[in-house]
Amino acid sequence: MRKSTQNLLLKAMFAVFLCLFNFNTLSAEPLGKKVVLDNGIVLVVSERPGVPMVVVDILIDAGSINETAENAGLANLTAELLTSGTKTQSAVEIAEEADFIGSSLTTTSDYDFTEIELIVLKKYLARGLHILGDIIINPTFPQEEIEDTVSEIQGELKKNEEDPGWLAEREFLKALYVDHPYGRIAEGNEESILRINRPDIINFHSKYYVPNGTTISIAGDITLEEAKNLIENSFGTWKKKEINRNSVPPPPALEKTKSLKLDRKVTQANIILGHLGITRDNPDYYPLQVMNYILGGGGFSSRLVNDIRDKRGLAYSVGSTYLSRKYPGNFQVVLQTKNPSALDAVKLVLENMRRISESEVSDEELDDAKAYLIGSLPLSIETDREVAENMSLLEFFGLGLDYFDKYRDQIKSVSKQDVLRVAQKYLHPDRYVLVIVGNLKEINSDKI
Repeated sequence: MRKSTQNLLLKAMFAVFLCLFNFNTLSAEPLGKKVVLDNGIVLVVSERPGVPMVVVDILIDAGSINETAENAGLANLTAELLTSGTKTQSAVEIAEEADFIGSSLTTTSDYDFTEIELIVLKKYLARGLHILGDIIINPTFPQEEIEDTVSEIQGELKKNEEDPGWLAEREFLKALYVDHPYGRIAEGNEESILRINRPDIINFHSKYYVPNGTTISIAGDITLEEAKNLIENSFGTWKKKEINRNSVPPPPALEKTKSLKLDRKVTQANIILGHLGITRDNPDYYPLQVMNYILGGGGFSSRLVNDIRDKRGLAYSVGSTYLSRKYPGNFQVVLQTKNPSALDAVKLVLENMRRISESEVSDEELDDAKAYLIGSLPLSIETDREVAENMSLLEFFGLGLDYFDKYRDQIKSVSKQDVLRVAQKYLHPDRYVLVIVGNLKEINSDKI
């Protein structure tokens, strides 16, 4: 039932995520209908009759932002163990029931939230929601299951140590965010997850798994009234509770450049260069999306690809992202290049960051970026699963179910002057974190 939590970056890329919808398929109608239940659960339903399938996406404000460095991995471990047993069912019985109704049941945990997803035929929806209600409200976290899951996570962490791209990302986040929770891997580390005990998990669940911190999004062949009745049957006994969250200070500002080099016997150097970004509620989010598309987010049409890959042949892949989160996200350029080309590639990344901060982009670049962001693909909301997931995210970030129409208008209004202004304000080629994982002898890393 587990869904790998290696996709944290993808979940965190909500900003990019929402930029890529095909607005041609959208109407002026909100994405779904919303109601708040008596116990505080926010229920959002998209009525999509046709295929007798329903997708339920439950988002709980219980991400790793709520844990400490000492128990790093606690939020992820709690989410992983939801299906390990309840007051009335064992892990095997839960799995057998989920299999019997032909459902897909997955859990995952991100920095900002935990997500549980159920995909099931409509005729079995009530049974599927009963499973969800039971594992979310009544988990027992058996000691044996804890030990097995911790052992499995340790194995994954060891395996990841062999992946230079994963290593580069881990070191980049650690150097950029320092002690802030965004600087840690959500799975924790081999030492921290061994420190987590059963009372820690029970306390975390009791504190953060509450109905008034939960959004349930349902998409498929179902009406709001049907969904409301079913949710009240399965989650009606869940009692509202006051949440006293730990205070999380903002990540520290980067005062000067940090360079980290990890020596690995690989033919391709993995490079990440970047710095802090913005929160999702920053009004400059929209011009930043246009700027980033032109710089490095626009695939084969971006400046970084044209300069580093096409013109100079220094890298097969290079791109930039400007992530936004509940707390400041990050801007990063990621590329792989031959070890001897690493130094030149880094110089070109910085040159392009400076160039877009010094003069206006062309009319053609601006028009292409806006046309792509407004009119084209690739992540759409055509499937029930995509609709359910995105309704949860829209609610979590307070963007509103009519977000897509607002987004289109905001992108349309971005000017060349806006792009230049945000590049000057939010790109920092003079202070950044640089991580290189590669053969340092071939890289000639002393010059970096």
